[in-house]
Amino acid sequence: MSAESPTLTRKDFVSDQDVRWCPGCGDYSILAQVQKVMPELGVPRENVVFVSGIGCSSRFPYYMNTYGFHTIHGRAPAIATGLKITRPELSVWVVTGDGDGLSIGGNHLIHILRRNVDVNILLFNNRIYGLTKGQYSPTSEQGKVTKSSPVGSIDAPFNPISIALGADATFVARSIDVEAKHLQTTIKQAFEHKGTSFVEILQNCNIFNDGAWASVTDRDTKENSQLQLEHGKPMVFGRNRNLGLRLRGLEIEVAEIGQDGVTESDLIVHDQTNARLGHFLAALQPPKFPVPLGVFRTTHRPTYEELSAAQVASAKAKLGNGEIDELLNRGDTWTVEA
Repeated sequence: MSAESPTLTRKDFVSDQDVRWCPGCGDYSILAQVQKVMPELGVPRENVVFVSGIGCSSRFPYYMNTYGFHTIHGRAPAIATGLKITRPELSVWVVTGDGDGLSIGGNHLIHILRRNVDVNILLFNNRIYGLTKGQYSPTSEQGKVTKSSPVGSIDAPFNPISIALGADATFVARSIDVEAKHLQTTIKQAFEHKGTSFVEILQNCNIFNDGAWASVTDRDTKENSQLQLEHGKPMVFGRNRNLGLRLRGLEIEVAEIGQDGVTESDLIVHDQTNARLGHFLAALQPPKFPVPLGVFRTTHRPTYEELSAAQVASAKAKLGNGEIDELLNRGDTWTVEA
């Protein structure tokens, strides 16, 4: 932000639209944290764009006092890709949900991740289709009874973190709607990353899937069910900070510090640059393991728009600027007569 630019606050990023989510929805918290973080990023509002698909989360652009696109179901990554390539100076954010992003939009999601377009993707995961009133989603657990699975879903659920890592995303993280400070920090880290950043946000739908992440959010259980990932630090968790993760062969296990001679030096030290460790952590599921929160993996490689610009420059240097009429009339052409 230049010296002449005014100092922005959260209020500058709040639009004049009435927020139309169900009372108590986790989306309110996510919106609040994004609006709080935006002024700290130093990007003028006219250079910020939020792109969404369809779903409860996809109302997000209406509530941000920035530019925005409310696109079609699952196609937000495609719109965001075109925008970022043509306007690389913009800060582009994709807001999607577990249904929008992993079902009809699954193909678009994996390709924006592998291409490493410099956009930030926030995927709200409440394990249900909320906008259409409670059908099971790609992340719903097996046996989930919903309006579209009255005797229980038989589908194995998707793991959004595993999908992002499998697509070779260069920044993969997870946060949760009710952990305000952690969510703010994660959003900042995503913004600072050069390349596609993917953040799964565990989120509650108190109307159609209340308690979706209860063990991770309830005051009485969360300390034993959350693992805060910190780069370069051992993986310690628990109400008394006496539990940790250690590697035994090719398996991760929970160990109690002080029992059987276990010390912090025996625990896994988090390395967010280690892709294999990221895959190990993504596979951890309750109740046997805590839910990891934080950055699973970060790495750097050229962005899609950088490679695209370099390719165009190379082609121009070799072939010249070209003429549109020449392009349209080369090769096999024909004339249609009335």
